[in-house]
This record gives sequence, structure tokens and C-alpha cells, in this order.
Amino acid sequence: MKKKLSYRDKLLELAYIYNVKEIQDYTKRRKDLTTGQIELILKKNKIIIPKEFKTNFLKENFVKPFTRLKSSIEDYKDEKIKDKNRFLRRVENYKYDSSRKVNHVLNNLWKGIGSAGLNFLNILPKLGITVAKFFGELFTDVFNSIYNQQIDQKSARNVIIGFFAVVGISTILYIGVNSYKNFDFSEKKVEIKKPDVKVKEENKKPKVKSQKEVKKPQKEIEKKTEKPQLKVKRNNVAEVILPDLNLKTETVIQLFKDVDYDLGKVRNEKLVKPIYFTQFPRDLDNLQSVKLKKETFIKIVLPLIVAENEKILDDREKLKILSEKKFTSDLEKQWLRQKLLEYKVKKGNLDELMRRMDMIPVSIALAQAAKESGWGTSRFALEGNAIFGQWTWDGQGIAPLNRDGDKNHKILKFPILRASVKAYKNNLNTHKSYLKFREKRSSLREKNKKITGLALTGTLKNYAQTGSEYTKILNQIITQNRLSDFEPVKLVNSVKQVELNS
Repeated sequence: MKKKLSYRDKLLELAYIYNVKEIQDYTKRRKDLTTGQIELILKKNKIIIPKEFKTNFLKENFVKPFTRLKSSIEDYKDEKIKDKNRFLRRVENYKYDSSRKVNHVLNNLWKGIGSAGLNFLNILPKLGITVAKFFGELFTDVFNSIYNQQIDQKSARNVIIGFFAVVGISTILYIGVNSYKNFDFSEKKVEIKKPDVKVKEENKKPKVKSQKEVKKPQKEIEKKTEKPQLKVKRNNVAEVILPDLNLKTETVIQLFKDVDYDLGKVRNEKLVKPIYFTQFPRDLDNLQSVKLKKETFIKIVLPLIVAENEKILDDREKLKILSEKKFTSDLEKQWLRQKLLEYKVKKGNLDELMRRMDMIPVSIALAQAAKESGWGTSRFALEGNAIFGQWTWDGQGIAPLNRDGDKNHKILKFPILRASVKAYKNNLNTHKSYLKFREKRSSLREKNKKITGLALTGTLKNYAQTGSEYTKILNQIITQNRLSDFEPVKLVNSVKQVELNS
């Protein structure tokens, strides 16, 4: 009797009939594919799935409705969490504003009392001289009167009382006038000063807009608003982390001008200042100039990518030293265990750890960030700092609007942009889908060749469902925007880290 095949087995049989090599390779490597993954691969290879085993009654009438209900509940839960967070932020802002106003009033009051006290102390010498002079003349007149026997006691008493009255009234008037002149009735202007810095930035997955650049007068972009501007000193070079200030694009562009952050200069000098934005400006898409929008995006993301690469390369040098040592300390062993866990290397294989612990070409990271985040304007990038469009099924994420009803994946979101860059690099360095990427990168190192983006884009077909078409788009973005110029860029040396408070 012929065995009844399951829906998954029918799909596998269909794959072998049409000789789909991708599924056959997975099967040979004894890697189990889910039914959904097999369907996606068949659809990608333009193989029509027959209706009779596309679904069944139970799935159509029970599983799918339940899945949609579950997704709706999760979306509702996310919305409520967002509302709660917005309310908490409003409460915190209100508390902060109230505290700031109270402190301002107390500071002014304390300053007024201090000024009055100082003015009183300032008049003490003059008052002492006046009193001494008065009593000197008074005693002289009294002794003369006694000598001449012409003293009038009533007149002397009136003179003394009148003197002290005049001195007291004069003192009070003098203190009052000086206090009024020195009292500051205006509110303090707050300037957020930043040491001379260069900014680093981050992004994720909408379509790249291919529009002609429309040049508008620079005056339209540089219109002054009443919002506070960030002033940065040019002398000191430090690492600056810009907090969640909800900065406008206009303010960000002005900041770049203040710190002399120019991409042409970065291309020539191969140095970028370590200025790290925690989020994209929400009105970035409002820029009319496509060129200015792209430059702003690159200026935000470039320092973040370079910083993560330098951190990885520092760890790689440390790993080289430790792998050559015969004996290692407890701290060094602990560091090795941590890195083996971070890069998901089993059995303590240091050679495999060395292959995985390596930098990602800056041009590839910038191109993928631009493609996946729509040059920093996608919903995922603005709401979740998701630059690279990584999927999640169990973590915190944002549900895509056009997601199929039978799917429950989300786009992984992050607290800051740099966390998205770190997760992206860890993904390329550890996931089995990017094994060819790591192998070719290792081969380039062994041959002492430069690790460039254009040399490795062909190994990233598995990053998107479009496969080879996706890699062509990455090559086009790298070439058109001259992203290969940023491959050798490094951070300006910095010693201290300065965090700007809102």
C-alpha cells in the first residue's frame, strides 16, 4: 500500500522533480528546513505549488485565523506598551521641567541674598570711617565745650540721634540700590557644549528611492528655528555620544558644520570624528535634496560602523597574542570563553574563532544600511533604530505592515543605533547563512589582499529573498555613492568619552 505523503514531503518531492539545488544541498547537509522555508525557496525559483497540497481544511479554517488573532493581540500589546512609555516620558519630562524651574527660582533667590550680603560687607569700611570721623569730631567738640563750660546736653543728644538715623537710612538705601542693579531677572540660557568631535551613525529595510537630485537654494535648508542649537568647540577631539534629543535634521546639519564634518575631507584624510547618534532625525525624509539626505545618513552611520570594526580588530589582535602563548592567566581564559560564546564557536576552536572575529567592509555595511532602512527614513529605522532589517520571532520587534497572515516574524528593534550595528556584524560573523562570506574574507586575508565590499557582496545572496538581485543592488549603491572610498577610514584618536545631557 502506498504511503500517504505529508505536505512537507510533497514539497520536497516537487523540489527534486524540478532539481532545486538549494533544497538538495540543505538536505545533503542534514539541515532540516521548515515547510515555510521550502515554500519560499520554491517560489523564488518560480515553481508553482499545486493547489491541492497548498493547504488543508484544518490549516485554512483554524490555524490561520488563530495566527492572525495572535498577531493582532501582539500588535495591540505593543501599542499599549508604546502608550505607556510615552506617558512615562511625559511624566519624567514634567518632573524635570518642574525641578528645573524650582532650582532656577532658588538659585536666583540665593544669588540675591548673597549679593545683598556682599554689598553690606562692602559698605562696612566706609561706614567705619564715617563713624570714626563723626565720633572724633563729636568728642573734640564735647571736650572743647567742657573746657569752655558751654556744653548743651540736649543739643548733643539730638546730634547723636540724628547722626545714627542718617547713617542707618543711608546704609539701607545703598544696599537696596546695589542689590537691584546686580540682580539677574532674566532666565539663564543653557548651552550644550561639545568637544570637537566627529559623528558616528546607524540604519534598516525599505526601498531605496531612485530619484534625481533636486538642487534647492542652501538658504531653504539653513533656515533658523527657535529651537536650541548645539554648539561644539573645535579644539578638543573627544568621543561624543548624542542622547535621545529628538534633534531636527536642520540641527544635525548645523552640528556637522560646527565640527567641520565634511565627507570630502573624510575621503581625503581617511579619518572620521567619533560622534555617535543614538537615533535618526525623524524629519530626515523631508529634505528636498537627495544628495544632502544621503550625505547626512552616511555621516550618522559611518562613525558607528568604523567604531565597531576597530573594536573587532582590537579583539582579533588580542586573540592572536593569546593563541601564541603557552600559558594564559585566569582573566585571559575568561576573556576567551566570553568570545567563544559571543561568536558561537563550539569546542574551543580558536582557528574558527579567528575566522569569525573579523571586520565587515565599511562599504557593504553602509550599502546594506541604506538599502534596508531607506537611507534612514523607514518606519523600522525611526521607531526601532533597526538599520539592517534583521528578523526575530521571540525578541522585541516591530511587525511589518504587509506581513502574510500565516507568518509571525518581526523586525528586531534596538535601544540605540550602535546596538543595531553590533547585532548586524555579529549576524554576519556567526550565522550559517553567511558561511561563504566568512570563507572568502578569510581567503583574502591569507592571500594578503584587501578586504573590500565589492569583493564580498556576491556572498550575501542569502541576506534577502531576492538573492542575486539583492547583491546587484548593493554593488550599484556602493558604486554610485563611492562608498569604497570609506574602506580605510579610521576614527580620530580620542582619550576621553563625553556624554551630552539634554
